[in-house]
Amino acid sequence: MIELLPILIPALVAGLLVVLTHVPLGHQVLRRGIIFIDLAIAQVAALGIVIAHQLHLVDLFHGVEYLISVAFAMAAGLLLAALEKRIRHQLEAVIGCFYVLAATAGLLVLSHDPHGGELLKQTLSGSILWATWDVLLWHGVIVALVLALLWFKSNLLNGVWFYPIFALAITSAVDLVGVYLVFASLIMVPLATHQLANHKARLWIGYGLSVAAYAAGLLVSAWWDLPSGATLVWCLAMMALLFTWVRSRQTKKLV
Repeated sequence: MIELLPILIPALVAGLLVVLTHVPLGHQVLRRGIIFIDLAIAQVAALGIVIAHQLHLVDLFHGVEYLISVAFAMAAGLLLAALEKRIRHQLEAVIGCFYVLAATAGLLVLSHDPHGGELLKQTLSGSILWATWDVLLWHGVIVALVLALLWFKSNLLNGVWFYPIFALAITSAVDLVGVYLVFASLIMVPLATHQLANHKARLWIGYGLSVAAYAAGLLVSAWWDLPSGATLVWCLAMMALLFTWVRSRQTKKLV
């Protein structure tokens, strides 16, 4: 296990970067009632990655894949922001349509690529174990920018600016951990802690549970040679369930 530390430590840092933005954004998503927006935006970002590969744009210069992914996610975010005022009650259904259209578009684009299945798997399950320090540094800058907006311009989240900010955070996370883990990181633990009345407690408990789940998941996947993305999703789910069970027990004792 010690020999795996050079791989596991950067992977844990990647998870930490995702958690830093996803826990507060997850509570915002739950408050707005647009649960599947992360899946939709993440899938659109993944479609940008797929198209960049198919058009061989990744050969142009380092980072072009990420820029195209951001462009796709931002376009989807801005479109949803424009639609929010017009079809507020149907917005969740439209978000679902975004997801399924982006997912099937990826399948169509890769339909004649013999290596398409591997690329599709990577965008969904991620490659967190292959995170490198130079990549983490770049994503750290993105996370710092999003966190600065969350902390110092938190009122932006109450309006249409929520969507481009959300798209920026989601695109960075998809590049690091994949679509499945993006959804799990954004929803599972925040869903378990959302009913806590104290905002700071809700936030810090969410951070603690998420980081613990990432650490446990990486250790389990390394120990039993399991797919890291899928293992981490289940660890996040188990951590959220454990917290819910402990809190329900404490509530019964107080009654």
